[in-house]
Amino acid sequence: QLQASGGGLVQAGGTLKLSCVASVPSFNAYTKAWFRQAQGKEREFVATIRRYGGSTDYADSVKGRFTISRDNAKNTAYLQMNSLKPEDTAVYYCAASRSVILSQSTYQRAYNVWGQGTQVTVSS
Repeated sequence: QLQASGGGLVQAGGTLKLSCVASVPSFNAYTKAWFRQAQGKEREFVATIRRYGGSTDYADSVKGRFTISRDNAKNTAYLQMNSLKPEDTAVYYCAASRSVILSQSTYQRAYNVWGQGTQVTVSS
């Protein structure tokens, strides 16, 4: 129901823009998020954009470098990643839910629709 794309190999300091296209109806009614999982590590929260109002929240590790956005007309969420670092290397997953509680929006369990992941590799 979610298709993530845009990953690839980039040098440190470079940029990538991930896309997450949804096939669910009324995607504008979903809170969207990005998570990532580095090899050998647990999946972690990256960013979220709330369904109403569009307020955003970011992990401290990406704040100021990554920007989450959405285009409801295109049923798509984005993650613009600037000033990439080798520690950003991971599989990035998009997620969505119609019923995310604000205080839970950084937790995986709050989301019930997931994409398949796209690999981002940052070389030093």
